[in-house]
Amino acid sequence: MNKKHSSDAAPLPPLALIAGPTASGKSALALKLAELSGGVIINADASQLYADLRVLTARPSREEEQRVPHRLFGVVDGAVPCSAAEWAEMAKREIAAAHTQGRLPILVGGTGLYLRTLLDGIAPVPPIDPDIRASIRALPVDASYAALSEADPVSAAKLKPRDSQRIARALEVVQSTGLPIGDWQQRTEGGIGNDIRVVPLVLLPPRPWLYARADARFAAMIEGGAIEEVDALVARGLDSALPVMRAIGVREIAAWRVGACDRMAMLAAAALATRRYAKRQFTWFAHQPPTAWPRVPVELDNAMIDELAIKLQYDALTH
Repeated sequence: MNKKHSSDAAPLPPLALIAGPTASGKSALALKLAELSGGVIINADASQLYADLRVLTARPSREEEQRVPHRLFGVVDGAVPCSAAEWAEMAKREIAAAHTQGRLPILVGGTGLYLRTLLDGIAPVPPIDPDIRASIRALPVDASYAALSEADPVSAAKLKPRDSQRIARALEVVQSTGLPIGDWQQRTEGGIGNDIRVVPLVLLPPRPWLYARADARFAAMIEGGAIEEVDALVARGLDSALPVMRAIGVREIAAWRVGACDRMAMLAAAALATRRYAKRQFTWFAHQPPTAWPRVPVELDNAMIDELAIKLQYDALTH
C-alpha cells in the first residue's frame, strides 16, 4: 500500500497506523500511543463512523474521547451512506490538520478497503449509467454472473458465483464504460501513500482469544445500552440496505425485540456474525497489506500495549 521514499529527500510526515480485526485491541493501543505522543486518533472503521451506534460498534467512550483528540467517530448520520472515497477525503483532511498542529495522526480501524483507498487511491470509474445499474440490480445473481462471465471473464473468474454485490458492480462497470473493472483498478488516483511515512502495526492475535473477547464484549454491549440504540435506530424506519442497518448486532437485536427469536438465539446469532466478520478481517490483514508491515500474533495485555505503544512512538517520531 505504501511505497518507498528516497533516503535523500526531505522527511515525510509520519502516520501511525494500527489495524486488525474487531476486538483485537486496536483502540486500547491507539489510546496509549496518543497519550504518549500527544497524537490524534483518526477512525478507520466503517461502522464507527455512524452517530447512531456508539455502544454497538465499540466506539471510544466519552471519557476516552476527553483524554485525547478523536476524529471521525460518530460524525455521519445513519441515514447517509458513506463510501470509502468519501471517508478517505475526510481522513486526508484530519491527517493534514494533525500535521499542521504538530501532532502525530494515529489511524486506527479494521476496514481494509478504507485503508487501501486512502493510501493507494481509488479507481476513477466514471458514473454508471442509471438505467444500466437498475437493470443489473434487478437480475438474479445467477443471470448476473453468467452475463459477467461473457462480458468480463477475468473478473468473473475472481469472484464467487454468489457474491451478488461484487458481481453486479463488475458487470455494471463493463457495460457502462466498455472497460473491465480490472482495467480501471490499475489506474488508481488520489492516494497519499507517497506523501506520508506510514508506521504500521497489524494486530493478529490467536483466534480463540479474539473470539472470546468478541463474545464478552457483545454481552457487555447488551447490558450497556446496545438494545436501546437498536430500538432508536429501528424507530427511524431507515432503509435496511444502509450500512448502519447492516452493522453487526443490529439485525440480531432487532429480530429479538420483535419476538422473532429468544435472547439465547439472538446472542448466538450475533456471536456467529461477529466471528465470521473477524475471520474475514483476519484473513485480509494477514495477506493484503505489504509483507513489510509488522504483524503482532499475540494476545494483548497492558504490558504488551505499553511496549507496542513505545515502539510505535519511537518509530513514528524518529526520522
